[in-house]
Amino acid sequence: MTEIALSSLYQQLILEHYRKPRNKGRLPAPTVVVHMNNPVCGDDIQLHLAVDAEQRVTAATFLGHGCSISQASVSMMTVRLKGKTLDEALALAERFTEMMHGSREAARDRTLGELRALQGVSKFPVRIKCALLGFDALQEAARRVRRQADGPAGD
Repeated sequence: MTEIALSSLYQQLILEHYRKPRNKGRLPAPTVVVHMNNPVCGDDIQLHLAVDAEQRVTAATFLGHGCSISQASVSMMTVRLKGKTLDEALALAERFTEMMHGSREAARDRTLGELRALQGVSKFPVRIKCALLGFDALQEAARRVRRQADGPAGD
């Protein structure tokens, strides 16, 4: 497949997730809700996660608005999260971040799934924050869930 054809397919996939986002909505009983926004461009995401006692993501949804990059990225991310442990989710966030910062190895990593369609964003530094917004929320959600599991300090 030519680079132009691949780029066109990736663009179509991004627009598909933007127009028909997966997992958009509220969870009835989330373990954690994290709100993130990018004041520079107005992207806004509220990530809802349900995490079981073994720290496995049982459900991931989001609410928000913004550019096609931020909304497609978080839509694709929520699809990849279900069934992953928090460690696996954080590894996904780290790998995606590497891809956003230009890692060719990360861009070839099939574990990213559809998220690889966003690799071209790395060429536009101003848009990288858009793509990472949902992953920033994921990292904060993982910190909060782990703090809840550890209990209050001093116990």
